[in-house]
Amino acid sequence: MHERELSHDGGHTYVLVCDKGDDAIRELEAFARRNQVAAASFTAIGAFRDVTLGYFDREIMDYRRNEVHEQVEVLSCIGDVAVRDGEPTVHAHVVVGRRDGTTRGGHLIESSVWPTLEVVLTETPDELRKTVDPQTGLALIDVARS
Repeated sequence: MHERELSHDGGHTYVLVCDKGDDAIRELEAFARRNQVAAASFTAIGAFRDVTLGYFDREIMDYRRNEVHEQVEVLSCIGDVAVRDGEPTVHAHVVVGRRDGTTRGGHLIESSVWPTLEVVLTETPDELRKTVDPQTGLALIDVARS
């Protein structure tokens, strides 16, 4: 992944460009660790050759995995960075477009970028913290602790 800082006005704004074969979540979390990002939001566009989407199923209290093994356009990807157990974590949702114009979407679990993913990440000077919600088992942003 390549990175460049665009601005610094109380927070930082970066452009991050993933390379072919990168896993977007893994790269974003590594960037957040290296730069000690404790609160941020981001958007991204590009394409994947493979992607695993998740749908949180309340019945089983876990994500159902939906794999897409074909070239797709990243039509929209939005997410945030917050701190969980002392480490920055990325939470992202994505909508991808297939060759026939249909779309698939969900929680971004895993991906293989091809040929690029262009991310604009805006860091804020505060910290967001996640805590595990006992009812769902999910790590959710805890506004009271942030």
